[in-house]
Amino acid sequence: MGALLSRGLARTSTYVVALILSVVMIFPFVWMVSASFKPQEDVFAYPIQWIPKVFQPENYSELWTTIPFPMYYLNSIKVSVAVTLGQLITCSLAGYAFARLAFPGKNKLFIIYLAAFMIPYQVIMIPQYMVVRSLGLVDSHWSLILLESFSAYGVFLMRQFFTGISMELSEAARIDGSSEFGIFARIILPLAKPGLATLGIFVFASVWNDFQAPLIYIFSDELKTLPLGLASLNGEFTSETQLIMAGAVLSLIPIVAVFLFLQRYFVSGLTVGAVKG
Repeated sequence: MGALLSRGLARTSTYVVALILSVVMIFPFVWMVSASFKPQEDVFAYPIQWIPKVFQPENYSELWTTIPFPMYYLNSIKVSVAVTLGQLITCSLAGYAFARLAFPGKNKLFIIYLAAFMIPYQVIMIPQYMVVRSLGLVDSHWSLILLESFSAYGVFLMRQFFTGISMELSEAARIDGSSEFGIFARIILPLAKPGLATLGIFVFASVWNDFQAPLIYIFSDELKTLPLGLASLNGEFTSETQLIMAGAVLSLIPIVAVFLFLQRYFVSGLTVGAVKG
């Protein structure tokens, strides 16, 4: 009886802690949505007015006329989708090579990849810009797409996922005469959907919210991504905070859509590589 009571208390405590953390994490989102419907003078009113005294939905329509919001939105979608597809292709291929192929220096090369993953972006920012400038890609979406279409983190993630798939599947396919690329494309890749979904969600969200790289490489207004476009609402002396919050709410739509589309793979408990003996 005492054991049951202690387990019940432990479970209740876990739920209470999880509930408190959920409320804390959702607090900024609720404030953002509330602020997007307020006049500028009420945004930072104290105490916080969770339900606006003056409901101002025209903030959303004003956002579309104050800045070229649709253009910024489409630019972000273009770059984010291209980078996500690029990383899914390059990182899955490299991860497969590190996990399931034998070649000289494989482990040493993988350690170098891990070392690259640990280098802060600020260290390589200037050399990277010089390379992009020498290629004539500054002020072009290609500068963002090509630079971010490969990542050490993505290779590491896919390599760890492919390692968990049984080697017997590949060996059986080789006996049947399948090529290495055929094994990768027809056998291993379909089993890697949870890993690909995880990588896709992380990459899309990271690129969609990226502010630093577009700030460095993009100068033309017609090429700016959404974070740069919303930042233009911050003036030297005044800021259109209510419009920024409206833009932030709208910017969540693609990320939520991507997660909802991939969540069945992202949260699935699929067991890969199970071979009956």
